[in-house]
Amino acid sequence: MQIEDLLKVVEDALDELKAKDVVRIDVRELTSVTDFMIIASGSSSRQVSALSDTVVEKAKESGCRPLGVEGKDSGEWVLVDLGDIIVHIMQPATRQFYDLERLWQSAESRRAQQQKPIEE
Repeated sequence: MQIEDLLKVVEDALDELKAKDVVRIDVRELTSVTDFMIIASGSSSRQVSALSDTVVEKAKESGCRPLGVEGKDSGEWVLVDLGDIIVHIMQPATRQFYDLERLWQSAESRRAQQQKPIEE
C-alpha cells in the first residue's frame, strides 16, 4: 500500500468518529523513525480509545498491520504505530501539555535554518 493511500485511510477513520484538530506532519527530513505523524484529539478517554480502535481496524482492512498500540489503558494519549505513519490521539489537555506540533515544527524550522547558506 502506498503511503498516501494509508494516510487517507487513517484520516478518514479519524474523521468517521469526529476526531478534532487533525494535523498531518511530514517528518521525513527530521527523523528516520517514521515518515509522517498524525495528531488528533478526542474529547474523552472513551472517544480516544474508539478513535484508536477505528484507526487500527481500518488499517488492517486495507492490508496494513499495526506494529503496536500504546496507551490504550489510560485513554489520555494513544499512539498507533503503522510504521511509516505514527498516529497520536490525545485528549485536549494532554495534547496542549506535550504540544507535539510545536516540537516538530520547531525542529523543521531549526533544520531549515541550518541548511541556509551563510551570507557574507
